[in-house]
Amino acid sequence: MKYSCWFIVLLAAAAALSQSAPLIQPLGPRDSAEAQIRELYEKVVVRHPYGLLDDNNQRDFSPYLSSALLHKLELARACSQDWFRQNPRNDVKAPFAWSSFGIFSGRDERDSPGSFSIEKAHVEKEGGFRFVVKLMYMPSDGPGTWHVAVIGAQEHGHFVVDDVIYLKDEPGDVERRLSRILSQGCNGPHWVGTGHPR
Repeated sequence: MKYSCWFIVLLAAAAALSQSAPLIQPLGPRDSAEAQIRELYEKVVVRHPYGLLDDNNQRDFSPYLSSALLHKLELARACSQDWFRQNPRNDVKAPFAWSSFGIFSGRDERDSPGSFSIEKAHVEKEGGFRFVVKLMYMPSDGPGTWHVAVIGAQEHGHFVVDDVIYLKDEPGDVERRLSRILSQGCNGPHWVGTGHPR
């Protein structure tokens, strides 16, 4: 009798606990991709990665990038080394479009965003995604915003960035893709000039 009373008390406690405790749901694809992009851009507003990523930024940002985008960065580095080999006097400015870009944020003064928000999200069943990220200037740079689209997919069980599109926000802006900027003037690891087809 003593054991059956304890069993009834435990059963009642378990029933009450299951009704009051919320069920923990695993993150869905959109939530996981959005969490990854949010984490990435939190680092972007602190670190302001520029150009082809130096060693420290390469180490910190590589986990967010697809193997295809990492390969394009490697080819762009090799192409830049080839340009310097071909131009040893260094009396001409290197003509790389990516040299004036914040890799995740955009050109020139847009390379150092002060804050961000995710405005639109589209995640496909196959794991592909597109997020529109609104970037804001640092307070010292005055008011202003611009947008990028972050394109990605699932790779090895987590979400990674495969490309960044710098969107048109102002008259005179041109929509450009990071993947194309990285290869301008290059034929794989070789510099061939911007007037030659890749």
